Amino acid sequence: MKSIGEQASVAVNWWRGLQPNTATAERNRTGDRAALARLRRADLLAAMSDPATFDLFREFGCSRREYWYLPAVALCAAVLAGVREDRPDHPAHTLAVEPAMMKPLRFRRLIETDTPQERLILLRRAVQLVRHRVYVRELAAASLDWTEDRRRKWIFEYYAAGFAAPAAEPNLETSQV
Repeated sequence: MKSIGEQASVAVNWWRGLQPNTATAERNRTGDRAALARLRRADLLAAMSDPATFDLFREFGCSRREYWYLPAVALCAAVLAGVREDRPDHPAHTLAVEPAMMKPLRFRRLIETDTPQERLILLRRAVQLVRHRVYVRELAAASLDWTEDRRRKWIFEYYAAGFAAPAAEPNLETSQV
């Protein structure tokens, strides 16, 4: 299986392949509007059984033995299906632009989500709030890997302090108190 960064890049290419009319110079006439529509309306279980999700699962290099990863892939597919335009800014920063598109309380709910179904609902809402224009690569990575480090980075970006975000969690055993 590929790393999260590689998977995010694969997800961006998968997303571009589904777009019938991308904002780039080249138009994709073979996009799959039906798959996008199904995934935009699907709950997590329906997204897990969608053929487009399995295409993405295979593109990630996953095998049957990695079936446990299917909910994360379905979450990624369902969230990306709502994006219409790729933007360069971090999604959390985009959500916080004045006036805040996503209020701090709702953003906190997103950060605190525990289940993939909750995250699906709140990430979809975030995509809607930014008018379906978001940085696809980071959104894909967040859908696939909602770790404490990623959540922390999103918080820093939301409060426009991304430059100060820690690169990774410090090693507590070697740090002095």
